[in-house]
Amino acid sequence: RNGVVDMAYTAASFYAGTVPERDAMVASNTNAIYARENGGLDLLNEIHQQKMGTYYLGWFDSGVNYNLYTIDEPKLDGEGNLSISGLRLRSNPVYDAFFQDYLGAQPISLPTTDVYSALERSVVNATGWTQIGLEDLNWDSFLNYRIDPAFFSTDMGVIVNLDKWNQLSPDAQQILQEVAIEHERDSAERLDDLAVEQQAALEENGMTVVTLEGEAATRYAEAAREATWARMRTQMERHPAGLTHYDELIEKFNDL
Repeated sequence: RNGVVDMAYTAASFYAGTVPERDAMVASNTNAIYARENGGLDLLNEIHQQKMGTYYLGWFDSGVNYNLYTIDEPKLDGEGNLSISGLRLRSNPVYDAFFQDYLGAQPISLPTTDVYSALERSVVNATGWTQIGLEDLNWDSFLNYRIDPAFFSTDMGVIVNLDKWNQLSPDAQQILQEVAIEHERDSAERLDDLAVEQQAALEENGMTVVTLEGEAATRYAEAAREATWARMRTQMERHPAGLTHYDELIEKFNDL
């Protein structure tokens, strides 16, 4: 925003206070291909320019979902809902609305770099994480169960200082945007396949999948979206523009 750097590849969650509309990506049940084709990413770019003074070049590595992973076998209540009794749940701001508002948990906020030792020492016994990368972090050494259904989507993307973007020639802007859109599609398709491969490898190595069924599964998946939409609504209301684009963002980032 301040022009200290010209371009950054980063999670939009890191600047949620400035652009709360980023939760449209977090709660999305689709990916960048869908959101690009129906104008959702053009709208998000417009919001970035207005609120942050940045150009939103592209939503990369999209559509990678999250699961909740546990050391001990998850407990279900009489209606098949996940019980948080006994869960010491690692969290970060991405998950908090879902974990606190729906699950009723009191999560422990830890940076990614501290999670391995926290699992090792049983400071936490459960965490959310994407469907890729668990083995790279060696967290699978401790985590034995994955809870389905999955929820959320990653919100990684590239932002460009708007003044710097406007200094580029039209040809340079076109090249960057075209390549970004191409990478949005390629990365979404590639990581979708990778998630399937890595989940299969985890199961082959002993991870057990616990799947919520029926209405319990529906409530769980819907609660993740709705808690995040509620957070987006609350944060948007604090800005002068209020709830402008709230309903439109939900529509353009979800196949409902």
